[in-house]
Amino acid sequence: MLLIHRLLSADDETALAEVDVRPDSLFAQPEGVPAWVGLEYMAQAVAAWAGARAQRAGRKPRLGFLLGTRRFEVKTPLFAHGSTLQVHVRCELMADNGLGQFDCQIHESGRLLCQAKVSVFEPEDAGEVLGGAR
Repeated sequence: MLLIHRLLSADDETALAEVDVRPDSLFAQPEGVPAWVGLEYMAQAVAAWAGARAQRAGRKPRLGFLLGTRRFEVKTPLFAHGSTLQVHVRCELMADNGLGQFDCQIHESGRLLCQAKVSVFEPEDAGEVLGGAR
């Protein structure tokens, strides 16, 4: 499930992605996309950041897991059809064991729509974490 449309920038600490909200978007309702979907937009922007980081280091991206969120605050119930959302993520912590925390915000035309702290896990060997599944 790919929900973000563009990765505009990514450096060692931050990434900026965009989402085009359309009537045919996954999770769309007649009046827009529910703001709770913003958590997945944030998680996918974090994944894009991790993939760009891996690419810069000359390695393949790894499977990552969304562990949870804290302080998920929304200022709108829906993302309006026709809007373009800017998803900003900033790495606050990325430990050697793969645990990370990100400060995330979603804006539309400069207006803050939602924000959260997102916790992730990017293990060295996801197959081992999944009990041998590949």
